[in-house]
Amino acid sequence: MRRRSSLASQFLVIQLCVVLLAVAAVAATSVAGADKAFRTEQGQRLRSAAENLASHPVVRSSLADLASLDLQRAASGQAATTQAVYGVQYVLIADTRALVHADTHGTAGTAAPLGTSEVLSGRSWVGVVDEGGTHLVAHVPVLDPDRGEIIGLVVVGVPYPALLELFRDAVPNLLVYLLLGTAVGGIGSLLLARRVKRQTMGLEPGEIVGLMEHREAMLHGIKEGVLGVDSAGRVTLLNDEAVRLLGVPEDSVGEPLDALPLERAVLDVLAGRTTGDDQIVLRDDRVLVLNRMPVRVRGRVVGSVTTLRDRTELTALRRELDLSRHTTDTLRAQAHDFTNRLHTIAGLVELGEYEEAVRYVNQATQLRERLTRDVAGAVAEPALAALLIAKSSLAAEQGVQLKIAPGSALGAVDDALATDLGTVVGNLVNNALDAVDPGGWVEVGVRTTEDEVVVTVRDSGAGVAAELAEEVFRQGFTTKAGGSHRGLGLALTRLICTRRGGGIDVSGSRFTARIPLAATPGGADRQTAVAA
Repeated sequence: MRRRSSLASQFLVIQLCVVLLAVAAVAATSVAGADKAFRTEQGQRLRSAAENLASHPVVRSSLADLASLDLQRAASGQAATTQAVYGVQYVLIADTRALVHADTHGTAGTAAPLGTSEVLSGRSWVGVVDEGGTHLVAHVPVLDPDRGEIIGLVVVGVPYPALLELFRDAVPNLLVYLLLGTAVGGIGSLLLARRVKRQTMGLEPGEIVGLMEHREAMLHGIKEGVLGVDSAGRVTLLNDEAVRLLGVPEDSVGEPLDALPLERAVLDVLAGRTTGDDQIVLRDDRVLVLNRMPVRVRGRVVGSVTTLRDRTELTALRRELDLSRHTTDTLRAQAHDFTNRLHTIAGLVELGEYEEAVRYVNQATQLRERLTRDVAGAVAEPALAALLIAKSSLAAEQGVQLKIAPGSALGAVDDALATDLGTVVGNLVNNALDAVDPGGWVEVGVRTTEDEVVVTVRDSGAGVAAELAEEVFRQGFTTKAGGSHRGLGLALTRLICTRRGGGIDVSGSRFTARIPLAATPGGADRQTAVAA
C-alpha cells in the first residue's frame, strides 16, 4: 500500500516549488533588465563612436572621393583607431548603396547589412542586425559638409551576448539566493506544519478528508435531524432529516436562526431560551422531540447542536394506548359500579326488603337510562355519544358528575369531523376531570351553527388564571393552574381547531372550541393525522 507523505513533507515540497518559481521569476526579470541595460549602455557607446567617426574629415573626404586609394587607406586607419579606442568588434565605412569601402575586418567591397535601419533617411539608428551572428550596431549617416547631403554611413557593432551570458551577468549570486530561499522555505514549512498539526490535533490531510467524508455520510445517513448553531446564532449545520422535519430551505446554512420560518416554541428550544431534555414541540403535523447540547471548546461555549426526533407515530400509538386504557378504566368503573349495585341489591334481599330492592333497581336503571337518553337525544353522532357515555362512567368512579348542557344538539357528521370532535371533546373532558375534586361536576355542551360546531366544556374547578389564558395552549405547557394540569393535549386541541379554520379560547373554567364543518383546503388530512 502506498504510504502518503506527511503534512510537513507536503508543505516542504510546496514551499520549495514556490521558492523555485520565485527565483525563476527573479532570474527572468533580471535577464530582461540586463538585456535592456546592455542595449542602452552599449547603444550609447556605439552611437558615440559612430558619430565621432562620421564627423572626421578623413572619412568625409574618402566618401567624397571614392576613387582615391590613399583616402580609403586613411579611412581604414581611422576606423581601426575607433575600434581600438572604443573597444568595439568592427567598424565599417560604406557609401549610400551600403557598399563597404573601409573597414577593420576585411569586408571591403561587400554590402553592409542594414536590417531595419533608417540611416539612409538621414537619422542615426541603434539596433540588432544579423551579420554572421546577432550584433548590436549603431548606424550614423556621413554628411557632406558643404551641401549637407548624405554621402555614406558608418557602422559600429559589437556581438550580442548569449542568453547564458546575460543570465550570468544579471544574477551572479543566483545559486546563493536559491540555497538561501530553500533553507528559509524549509524552515518555514516545518514551523507551519507544526502549527497546523497543533490546530488539527495531529491529523494528516488524508485523515482530515476521511473525517469530513465520514461526518457527511453520518449526518446525512441517520434518521435523526441534526441542527448546529454558532455563538452568533447562525445555522452552521443542517442535515437532510432536519430539513424534512423542520420544513426549512436546504440553503439555510449561514442564515440567522431567528430568520427561519419556525414557530416561536421551536426557536426557543433551538436558541436555548427553553431548556431541558426531550422538549416536545409541534411543527406542522409532526410531534418533534428536541434535545439541545451546548458545544464547548477550551471551556468556552462556541455554539450548540440540537437533535430532532419525529415522535408523530409514537404519539399516535400512545394516544391509541391511552384510548384503550380509558376504555379499560371505563369498563372497570362500570364493573365496579355494577358490583356495588349487586351487593346493595343482595343486602336488601337478605334483609327481606323486597320492595326497597325493586325501588333501588328501578332508580339505578332510570339514572342510567336518563344519562343515555340525554346523550343520545343531544348527540346523534354515535362515536361522540359513546365517548361521552364512557366518560360519564369514569367521572362517576371519581365522584364527579358529568352532564350535558341544555340546548346541546349535534347531528351526524363526516368521519374526519367526527374524529376531530372526539379528540377535542376527549382532551377537554380529561382536563376538566383533572381540574375538579370529588363531588364536583363537568358540563359538556355541543351545538351546531350554520358553518361550525361549537363545543363548550366547563367544570366546577377554580379555572385558568387570566394571565395564563394563552400560555395554557402552548406546546409542552405543564403548569397547574387552579388545580388543573394542562399539557400537550390542549396544544393538539388548538392545532386541530386552527387547522380546520376555527379556534379555541378559555375564560376561567370554560373552554370554547369552534370547529368549522368544512375543513380548510389541504388541512383535513394533516389534522386527522394529528388527531389519530
